[in-house]
Amino acid sequence: MTPVIIIVIVALIAAARLTIRARRRGRGGSSGSLPAARGTALITNAMRPLGDVGLVAQREIRERIRGRVLQIGTVLILLVVGAAIVIPAVTHRNARAPRVGIIGTSTAAQQSALTASGAAVGTALTLVPETDRAAADSSLRAGRIDVAVEGTKTIVVKKALTDTDTGTTAQLVRTIARVFGTIAAYEAAGLSATQVQIVGQAKPLSVTSLTPSNPKSTSHPASVITLVLIFLMLSQYSTWILTGVVEEKSSRVVEVLLAAVRPAELLGGKILGIGLVALGQAGLILAFALGLSKAVGSDVLHGTGPLTLASALLWLVLGYAFYCWVYAAAGSTVERQEQVQSIAFPLTVPLVIGYIASITAAASGHANTFIEVLAYLPPTAPFAMPALVGLGQATWWQFTGSVVLSIVATIALARVATAIYRRAILRTGRRVRIRELLRGGLTT
Repeated sequence: MTPVIIIVIVALIAAARLTIRARRRGRGGSSGSLPAARGTALITNAMRPLGDVGLVAQREIRERIRGRVLQIGTVLILLVVGAAIVIPAVTHRNARAPRVGIIGTSTAAQQSALTASGAAVGTALTLVPETDRAAADSSLRAGRIDVAVEGTKTIVVKKALTDTDTGTTAQLVRTIARVFGTIAAYEAAGLSATQVQIVGQAKPLSVTSLTPSNPKSTSHPASVITLVLIFLMLSQYSTWILTGVVEEKSSRVVEVLLAAVRPAELLGGKILGIGLVALGQAGLILAFALGLSKAVGSDVLHGTGPLTLASALLWLVLGYAFYCWVYAAAGSTVERQEQVQSIAFPLTVPLVIGYIASITAAASGHANTFIEVLAYLPPTAPFAMPALVGLGQATWWQFTGSVVLSIVATIALARVATAIYRRAILRTGRRVRIRELLRGGLTT
């Protein structure tokens, strides 16, 4: 493990431990009460215009921020994101140029051919002179060189290449073998040096296409990382909504709360509070990723413009806004905590479908018709549309249309979910069936 990675991990762990210790001191004495009081006052002032909804949201924010789940989860996510940014940067920085051993003497044309072969595979070469074949074999076994070339006679490598080997060295060896085989054929044909030079400088014919290419349709690590984070955060915060509603119902706390606020206000405040925590965590992760990427010179986010990152953050918000109502309504129908798993599984099916299909498209660098359809369906659009944006296959009007569809569906779903919540939250003794609630119609 490189020193940079160790420093990043140690710094994050130290920050987490300091946060936990500060919280413990704040509970035991007045030294930590002042920052806590300031934070509480800030939240209270921000939520005051929202009335009872703001009070419920304030309660949710305090509970979630103080919870170990959020603190430890955030540190773990930052560790993963930091490793995904730092490790490729350090590995790329420490990668040396392939070293090619030249056995005996070589002509200027052969050296030029070697340099051109390296450029063809996107790397620079280091040419190392070797006195004879025995010295070259010794250098190969010791790892001082990666490949040895003996004029146009033979090419020597340490380990035999396979058809599935696509590494830089394997591509270089195949290119050198093809180029030097061509040079040997020129010599066998009796061409003069001038004729060989003319043939070697031949330019390929131009290729004309009927439709323009899309240079942005390539796989990019940032798109994959973004989709992973969206999936993890949507799953986490939607589950918080579900378990929070079930806990309040099973413990009968909701009966006390509903004596002071209306069901719609209680549900809206819970969703708003947890949503603000989710937005804050996502903003922290995004700022950390951008800052660390710039600090270590990583190219993981290279080519990922601000609009791409902003669209991913927007779809995280839209995805949460859609799924939070679904999970809240489902939680209000559950009687005990033991029933949470059985009701959570079917709710995660569209999440998993959208995530798997989108991350497959992002990794392959090509979006098919299936992904394009999923981008307009509200349950899967939070994954499919960011994938299309990352691949450069979504126009502004397609993006806007998907956003509008998601907002309209969320508003309609919120009305239905609120009605289900209002009717089911106080029903105890058994699990409430949705069809029972639908018999009299759902009106808020």
